Amino acid sequence: MWFGDDIAGERDLRLVGDVRGKRVLELGLPPGPPNSVALAQAGARVIAVDNSLDRIAAARRAAESAGVRVEFQHAELFQLGFATSSSLDLVLCVERLTGVDDVDRLLRQAHRVLKPEAALVAVLEHPAHAMFDGDEPIARRRYGTATNITIGDLCMSLQRSNFAIDVLYELYANSKPRAMVPCTLAVRARKLGS
Repeated sequence: MWFGDDIAGERDLRLVGDVRGKRVLELGLPPGPPNSVALAQAGARVIAVDNSLDRIAAARRAAESAGVRVEFQHAELFQLGFATSSSLDLVLCVERLTGVDDVDRLLRQAHRVLKPEAALVAVLEHPAHAMFDGDEPIARRRYGTATNITIGDLCMSLQRSNFAIDVLYELYANSKPRAMVPCTLAVRARKLGS
């Protein structure tokens, strides 16, 4: 699983767990390797949705090279009409949540398609990290403006969408453990209700 360059992986974070035989949705294809391919290699039945035909084509080539089957859907990330309600065991969104205009709408759709108690895993640039340019010690932007979401916003959106956060990591790059602020925020939230 790819959660970002120079970031701890699934072995350390244990956000996703065993996916053998599970139905998984990758919500937006990340700028790194497509997690949908890794999930399919681990035995999951995977659907990946993205609004970019170029990202879908690249991920499709990666799936073919790996010899795994992934269903790709070209749509906006909140357009999940192709998925039946309460049919998925996991929704994974890596580095794509901050580009969404209506996070609440996306989370409501993720809640609809997940089975009860199933997990939504979201990994994104930490809003504090986005205030800085590289290793400069001076903040160049206001908290939350570069990512369009703060930690508080995300927690409230998850709560309003009927999710309960069970894991929240503020991660530092492996090569910069003494950085001023964490570079990545990783959240796992469980669907409440049906």
